[in-house]
Amino acid sequence: MSSENKINYGKLDPKLLEVLACPLTKTTLTYDEEAGELISKKAKLAFPVRDGIPIMLVDEARELE
Repeated sequence: MSSENKINYGKLDPKLLEVLACPLTKTTLTYDEEAGELISKKAKLAFPVRDGIPIMLVDEARELE
């Protein structure tokens, strides 16, 4: 993928990741920088990060298989 077509998810501040939790399970999240998502393994959901801002709405999350 060329840099012109690459989506800018933005960097996520590591300190922010330390305090964020899944809104459903209250468990920790992991950041997939390539996909631009915060992953909740317990809830099996991926929350998008847009321009460095995590979107922590269940309605916006993608279900994981």
